[in-house]
Amino acid sequence: MLHGSNILGHERPLVIRMSFTSCVQGTVCLPLFGLITCVFISSVFHFDDSTGTHCQVPNYLPSISASISLSPECHIWRFCIGLHSAPRFLVAFTYFRFYKTRFASKFPESLLSCLNLAFSIAENLGLLLLTYVSSTETYFVHKEGFVLFIISSLIYMMITCCLWKAIKKYSLNPDDAKSYHWKVRLLLFNLSFCAFAGFFYWKHNMYCESGIVFSNMAFHLTAVWDFKSREVMVISPSEDKDF
Repeated sequence: MLHGSNILGHERPLVIRMSFTSCVQGTVCLPLFGLITCVFISSVFHFDDSTGTHCQVPNYLPSISASISLSPECHIWRFCIGLHSAPRFLVAFTYFRFYKTRFASKFPESLLSCLNLAFSIAENLGLLLLTYVSSTETYFVHKEGFVLFIISSLIYMMITCCLWKAIKKYSLNPDDAKSYHWKVRLLLFNLSFCAFAGFFYWKHNMYCESGIVFSNMAFHLTAVWDFKSREVMVISPSEDKDF
């Protein structure tokens, strides 16, 4: 166990210490690993169940919704999403504090910072809802969770790009410019996949659905440039008790 900082005269032990980059990469890799694992298991062991449709339209690969609705795939997916949700909330509040510090005296950006936090939380809650209520259990709730996730993620990405456009304008850090440009590219990718997914929905095409998910993951991965020099530390509470 590492020693932490001295707070109010008490030495507080440092339980966990890691770079913010490692935290973000681990957070993004959890759903990526879960998704690849679920699609692979569905393709190999449950191909007919995961590609069959009521209207007999052929699917050549399992859709994500079908893959995470079967067993044991649903348990793997729920484990990965549940484990990654807490760091997602941590990253959301870290961004909020960063924006509030950066735009403390600017009203439009300060308001956008609050909206950014709200939609980031809504996106994560929508993902948890569609994860823990599968389409085979309660389709309406699963669908509403998916809609909440898609709409919140798109609005969150748009607001983030607006905020980083303002940051890039006055920043000399090349990582800020790189982060902004990749955020814009991934937002455009995500919007394109959403449009194609809506267009091809009646054909049950799964490629656009995967594109939406992967571009969403990549967008959140840009946080490695935004907090490159930061660290995540977990400090245990002081063992001294006052009665």
